[in-house]
Amino acid sequence: MVKELARPATLRPGSAPDTAWAFFGGELVPLRDAKVNVMTHAFNYGTGCFEGIRAYWNEDERQLYGLFLREHYDRFLRSCKVLRMSLPYSAAQLVALTVEVLRRCGYEQDAYVRPLAYKADQIIGVRLHDLEDALAIFAVPFGTYIDIEKGLKVGVSSWRRTDDNAIPARAKITGAYVNAALAKTEAQDAGYDEAIVLTQDGHVSEGSAENLFMVRDGILVTPPASDNILEGITRASVLGLAGDLGIPTLVRSIDRTELYICEELFLCGTGAQISPVTSVDHRAVGDGAIGPVTTRIKDVYYAAVKGKLARYKAWCTPIYPK
Repeated sequence: MVKELARPATLRPGSAPDTAWAFFGGELVPLRDAKVNVMTHAFNYGTGCFEGIRAYWNEDERQLYGLFLREHYDRFLRSCKVLRMSLPYSAAQLVALTVEVLRRCGYEQDAYVRPLAYKADQIIGVRLHDLEDALAIFAVPFGTYIDIEKGLKVGVSSWRRTDDNAIPARAKITGAYVNAALAKTEAQDAGYDEAIVLTQDGHVSEGSAENLFMVRDGILVTPPASDNILEGITRASVLGLAGDLGIPTLVRSIDRTELYICEELFLCGTGAQISPVTSVDHRAVGDGAIGPVTTRIKDVYYAAVKGKLARYKAWCTPIYPK
């Protein structure tokens, strides 16, 4: 007889409490019951796509705000198209399902939502056609993905970003994130907090799972979509914030050595939020401290995502009825 192990008193970051719910198999179910067979095509071949969506708790208002829900689901459906998936839901319907999942979970803390579309047949054989498409959405409590309070030490990875003609980075394909995992673990084994990956021709692409911005000569610069980056929703919001703050921006390719001589550098994404970088390959960025442009953007962003700024209220979907 196998002895049942006691459940840990505290959850690991990103894990789910017993109270978590999911949309699975066309209905709302406890997350513990949302399971797939080991023969599931997506489990064997990485034939799925996903989104990462944050929801922020505003203690003063006693409200949970879903961030950029519609924008995430518009991108989610584009990723589905790349993988020849057809879901019976519009972006608006997916937003409504997400709101219901979060309400069922009842979180009064920051949370992370994971929609996942996947090839669900229990069959051996590599392909995208003639397979059943399925949808799951779940939510878990979630704090910071990486330490955003101090500057990150990053290293340029030996792993190159996958090319659009291999596994397109503009689609959030589950199997593609092995590329990110290889870069991330290599960086942390080398003593860095995070990795920066290059394109096949040697230009800066992004972090292991974050978009990248640098400041050169007072201009905020980010790589173009054609440098094999995810077309990030947080990236787009940063470009918008910079315009509102009067910070000039430029979208262009970035050379590796520009990272060594720029004034400021930060990574951004739904999980990473705004993550300042203070050294690259053991070289200080600027004077080695978090710079003024990064600080301005970070401060406004964190107020906006919690629904505290009227100008950016459209970013946020309230979850709990008042």
